[in-house]
Parts: sequence; C-alpha cells; structure tokens
Amino acid sequence: MRRTLPALLLLLTLAAPAAGAAPQSITRDAQRDVMLTIYNGNFGLVKDVREARFPAGLGEVRFMDVAALIDPTTVHLRSLGDPAGLKILEQNYEYDLLTSQKLLEKYVGRRVRLYQGDGTFHEATLLSTSGPIFEINGQIHLGYAGRLVLPALPENLVSKPTLVWLTQSRSAAPQRVEASYLTGGLTWKADYVLVLDAADRAGDLTGWVTLDNKSGATYKNAALKLVAGDVNRARDDRRLGRVMEMAAKAASAADASRDFKSEGFFEYHLYTLDGRTTVKDQQTKQLALLAAADVPVTKQLIYWGAQEYYRNSYGVPISNQKVGVYLELRNSKEHRLGLPLPKGKIRVYKADASGSQQLVGEDWIDHTPKDERVKIKMGNAFDVVGERKQTDFRKLAANLWEVEWEISLRNHKQEAQTVTVIEPVPGDWQVLASTHRYEKIEAHTLRYEIPVPRDGAAKLVYRVRIRS
Repeated sequence: MRRTLPALLLLLTLAAPAAGAAPQSITRDAQRDVMLTIYNGNFGLVKDVREARFPAGLGEVRFMDVAALIDPTTVHLRSLGDPAGLKILEQNYEYDLLTSQKLLEKYVGRRVRLYQGDGTFHEATLLSTSGPIFEINGQIHLGYAGRLVLPALPENLVSKPTLVWLTQSRSAAPQRVEASYLTGGLTWKADYVLVLDAADRAGDLTGWVTLDNKSGATYKNAALKLVAGDVNRARDDRRLGRVMEMAAKAASAADASRDFKSEGFFEYHLYTLDGRTTVKDQQTKQLALLAAADVPVTKQLIYWGAQEYYRNSYGVPISNQKVGVYLELRNSKEHRLGLPLPKGKIRVYKADASGSQQLVGEDWIDHTPKDERVKIKMGNAFDVVGERKQTDFRKLAANLWEVEWEISLRNHKQEAQTVTVIEPVPGDWQVLASTHRYEKIEAHTLRYEIPVPRDGAAKLVYRVRIRS
C-alpha cells in the first residue's frame, strides 16, 4: 500500500491539466460546416462542425460563439475522425456576459484607478455600483472623479455565451468535431399568395418560408432543414433531441425542380433547402418554397342554415344570415401541385378593371398532405344575399313536429350563380316535400345546390317531420 499510493498520486498528477495553463479556444473561425433544423415551435437543432486541436490527456477547451438561448442539457460533442479517442469529463455553460455593469459588480470592494485629465490617477476602492460610490484616502466620493480603469478582466465573465469542457484526448493532432445542441429563438412559418384569373377558375400560387432568428447566433452558409408538423414537447427533451438528430440526418428527396425538397419523416414532413443559406442573428429571412401556375380553383357560395330552430315558431327572417365565399383547390400533381403544404397564411389577390392587383381575402390553412383539398374562407358575398323564414310550425304530438322553411336567394350580379345551402336537421327526421333535390351529407345535415339566375332570384321550400 505504501508503494502503490505514491505511484497513484504521481499518475494523477501527470494526467491532470497543467496548473495555470490557458484553455484552448475554439471560435467560429474554426467552423467548417453548420447544419440547422428548425421546427414550428420556436426551437431548432444546431450541428456545428469545427476544426480543433485538443490537448493530449486532460485539458480545458472553450467552445465559443454558440447560441445565447442554447439548452446546455442537450449538448453533444463527438469527434468525426476518432470518436473513441475524445471524451468530455465535465461541461460548463458560461453565460455571464461581459457588460460595464457586470464589470463594476465584480470589482465592488476592490481597488481601482480613477485617471484625471492630466494623466495622474487616484487609487480608490469601489464601494457600490449605485452612484457609483468610491473611497479615496479615507473619504467617500459619490459619482466618478475621473476615468475609471480596472486592472484586469475578472474571472467568469465572457464576451459571448461559451461552452467550457474538460476533455480527455489521446491525441493532440488537429481533428474535426461536431457539437450538436437545441436552442430556442428559431422559428419558421409558411406564407402563400394566390393570384386569381378573371374568371375565378384558376390562379398562380407561390409559397414562401419565413425564418426568424433570435437565438443569439449566426449560422453562416448553413444546410437548412425545416420540419412541419405538430411535435409534442415533453418536459424531458432527451427523446425529442434524438428525434431532431434523426431529422437532421434524414435523406432528401431527389426533386431538383423545387427550391425545397420534401419527404415524409416519421409523422411529419421534412423540407430540405436545395443549397445553403446564411441565417444571421436578429434577422428575418424569406426563402421560396414553391411556385405553381394555372392551378385550378373552384369558387363556392355557401349559405349556412341556422342552428336550434325547429322547436321555435318565431316566423321572421334572420337578418344576419350571409352567403359565405370560399375557394377550394386540390393539392395534386394533376393540378400542378402535389407538394405537402405546411400550415400558414394564404392571401388571395385579383386584378381590378385597371389591372392592379387587390387583396380579396386571406385565411389560414393547416398542414395539407398531397391529394388533399385546401379550403379558403374569403369573406361574405356582397351581391348575393339570402333570407330564411319559417312558414309553418305544427306540433303533432308530445315529441313530433312538422316544420316548413322557405329560403330566398337573390343574385344582383350580371352572371348566374350557384349557391350551396347547408341545412341542419336535428332528431329523427324525414323530408316530406322539397322544391329542389337534396343530399344527406351527414346524419343531421342537408345540402342543396341552388342555381340563381343573373340579376334574379330563386326560392327553396322544404318541409320536414321531426321526432325527438
């Protein structure tokens, strides 16, 4: 035991980093590649590849220029050339950033110098940063009595957020390492513009991706991936970090005709930028997502029936009933689309008589896979109006009624219109009479397609028997 203990102490001494040795700094200048995966939920995955030289044995390394909103619990470092030869024994995240106020706070109770205009100075003790307050030759001075100069930069203050590692490396040769981590402050969203033709039967659709970077770092010449989908975030982000790591490594679809390549990924969709881009800190950037010309569009005029009206015999028109205007398009290759559309806001424009494009409506669309339909609420019609009144109400028994409704539609346009009438029917029901053909689209819903002539009117009358 007497011989083993000194040998063990000698071994630990040789393996420990040299006392007072300056830590190795790895800055953004050593960066060789950066990959960025951004999610809808104000967070992203960063993969930062840098060329570095680690001290052989134990050593302290500072990995600088990381995101200010980094989640330090998600940091992972690996050597790309010698994965087994590099280990992290300890990790610290230093975010006590260098400011004038922080400098003063670190020097409270310590000696500083106050230089005068002629080059002379006073030795002073900083008593408080409020004022500030100094003690000079036994007297208390409020405020500055000259230019304050500090003798040295205090410890634990850094100019940028920094990861500090205690590493163990079996080689001091240069090697490439990859640091990956999650960070907040990264968001993206999709925006669409649809320009209608004169007949409202087709339009040109363009899509844009808007990136917003408030993470506190710049990602230069980055490989960019976007994940669209509703990703659940638990309190423990370890599993999510693995999912995002897989997303960053996922292959891209071979469709060079678009600026973004899309592929299915787990239960989401992954969009990979065809090329690279620089995303600066505190920057909003827009990138083209898609462009499709002459996309077929269907315009619908829909008159929605009132709810909960069959047991009331008020017999007066509902003045606030409007005819809604909707556009519908199919996200398919046959209609010159077929790319999974991430959720976002769509704005619709149309040229007026002078040829100037005017906004005619906007709406939100949800994540839409290929071959599904996109429905856009434009607003309410101005020249097509509807009116409903109850023309008969009979109570035949304790739980049996007959109700008759009259729906008047008036078209003040110079073109004929077709209005879709959606009527709710509660309970156990039977249509006894109807002036127009109807379709039972749900258990308690009727749908009519009513043609209305130009500058004319149409009237729908139907009678139902209701049993509750």
